[in-house]
Amino acid sequence: MSQLQFLGLSATQLQKSSVLPIAHLHVNKILLVLGDSYGEKEEPGSLQDLNTESLHIVFPTRKEYHFILDVSVSTAVSLELSNIKCVVDRCSYFLNALSKLQKNSRLSSLTLNNIETNWYSFIMILQLVWHTSIEYFSISNVKLQGHPDFRDFDYSNTSLKALSVHQVVNNVFNFPQSYIYTIFSNMNIQNFTVSGTDMLHMVCPSQMSPFLHLDFSNNLLTDMVFNNCGNLARLKTLSLQMNQLKKLVNIAHMTKKMKSLQQLDISQNSLGYDKSEGYCSWTISLLSLNISSNILTESVFRCLPPRVKILDLHSNKIRNIPKDIAGLEDLQELNIASNDLAHLPGCGSFSSLSVLIIDNNAISNPSAHFFQSCQKVKSVKAGNNPFHCTCELREFIQRIGQVSSEVVEGWPDSYKCDYPESYKGSLLKDFHVSPLSCSTALLIVTIGVIGLVLAVTLTVLCIYFDLPWYLRMAFQWTRTRRRARSTPSDELQKTLQFHAFVSYSEHDSFWVKNELLPNLEKEGIRICLHERNFVPGKSIVENIINCIEKSYKSIFVLSPNFVQSEWCHYELYFAHHNLFHEGSNNLILILLEPIPKYSIPSNYHKLKTLMAQRTYLEWPKEKSKHGLFWANLRASILIKLMEQAKEIDHTYS
Repeated sequence: MSQLQFLGLSATQLQKSSVLPIAHLHVNKILLVLGDSYGEKEEPGSLQDLNTESLHIVFPTRKEYHFILDVSVSTAVSLELSNIKCVVDRCSYFLNALSKLQKNSRLSSLTLNNIETNWYSFIMILQLVWHTSIEYFSISNVKLQGHPDFRDFDYSNTSLKALSVHQVVNNVFNFPQSYIYTIFSNMNIQNFTVSGTDMLHMVCPSQMSPFLHLDFSNNLLTDMVFNNCGNLARLKTLSLQMNQLKKLVNIAHMTKKMKSLQQLDISQNSLGYDKSEGYCSWTISLLSLNISSNILTESVFRCLPPRVKILDLHSNKIRNIPKDIAGLEDLQELNIASNDLAHLPGCGSFSSLSVLIIDNNAISNPSAHFFQSCQKVKSVKAGNNPFHCTCELREFIQRIGQVSSEVVEGWPDSYKCDYPESYKGSLLKDFHVSPLSCSTALLIVTIGVIGLVLAVTLTVLCIYFDLPWYLRMAFQWTRTRRRARSTPSDELQKTLQFHAFVSYSEHDSFWVKNELLPNLEKEGIRICLHERNFVPGKSIVENIINCIEKSYKSIFVLSPNFVQSEWCHYELYFAHHNLFHEGSNNLILILLEPIPKYSIPSNYHKLKTLMAQRTYLEWPKEKSKHGLFWANLRASILIKLMEQAKEIDHTYS
């Protein structure tokens, strides 16, 4: 048991003989819980034989007792006493026990828990401890009664470095509290804490104070505390969290004369700032500022210390970070979590930023530009935001996946999709979308390339299989059949004796006689030719007009030879005239050979017009296409002529 670290004891009575069995042990910490019968038969020096560095004695809570135990254990460095009741007799028994601590030069830490006393005894306890070897004194859960007697406090000859007072309940308020504030403010120690005491105010020290660290959290202080106080020039750390602070501009002015202040905690207040309140004049020494859990908006960025390095703004009402802010070049750590930010800020205004905490905001589509503008950031925490897993987030996910997990805290578990519903709850690292569906330009190019390939393919196929020719012929045949059905038969038959009049150049007569006539007349089609159907004695022009008028259609066999024939020109002229005069559609153009446009004489403007406006049949060179050509031509001229037309044999034979 020579290495025993902790020993817990419980006793109803405490005598020296009961301690001797463990006196030889060196125990790091001893907890001694005394029973309800304590105070009846105790020996005052029964604890002197304990060998421990840390002693915690818990006294009974049933009633007030005569504190006769000598707690000045010579080996103890730390002493904690719980459940102290000393109201009667001005707490003389307990004060007497504390006075014995002066002989223990090793004791450096004293803690009193759950103490019930009066203001006089409380001040006396402080005064007694002040003149011991104790360096760290903590009092918590105190119930105070009565009034102080306003005696002077002796600050001389103290070893105390830190005093902490927590959770004080005061039943009497009708006395000048400035006396208490003055005692506290003029203490010549480095660290002083008063929290949970409902303290309304704290006065400025009457002379230059040695305070280095002050903690006045969880009180009722207003933002006028330490107003225009010039005696805290050595103060380095100040905590005013959980008070009644309202205006940030007043806090800034409060720090103006605190030339050494480096850390300020004013979180969990009701602080706000509006630029109409004026310029914020902070001390230039302030490096760390905690203003979290307030009601600050984005205007707070115009009221910040110029050289701040660590800034905590979480749990406010900030919706954006202004782009035109200046003076934060030294900022290294920024906590802006739990606000209303919709966008991930860049580091344009924070050139030295290395830590960014921005989780639990309203960021849905963060920009991947963040990683480019914040290259000095070594740690970023941006999880638990309502990310929209759409195309806009794709680049951000790619960039964040390339960054080390040591830099992106919480990746990937804290980064989840919130929209659309189909992806809600999914990790960002599992969200994948096609680049084609996200880029309109890429989609257009892809469709264009595919369309171009299809067009080229179809063009090649059409050329290879001569598909356009078949389509044109099928279209012409269909249109001709439709026109024939829509024209009244009595109108067609009233003067017609021939199915078609054929106009051609003598140079093309071989094709007409050996191809055209045999393929048409074998189906009973009557063809009118100038060389066999012109009436002798009549003029050529009269015969041309007569043949055109007595024919259902006029067929013109076009070739370079045709445009060189003057009579062909006449025949075309009269046929074209009949076209407009009768309002019928009686012209059929057969392109036997290609006619270059430059070879058509200027006086053949009607031919140019007809070839530009009307569809013509092109004689195919391939023999396999001849059958369809003749079928299409026959369909366009075949109608039922009047019976009496059959008697005109002398003009047909």
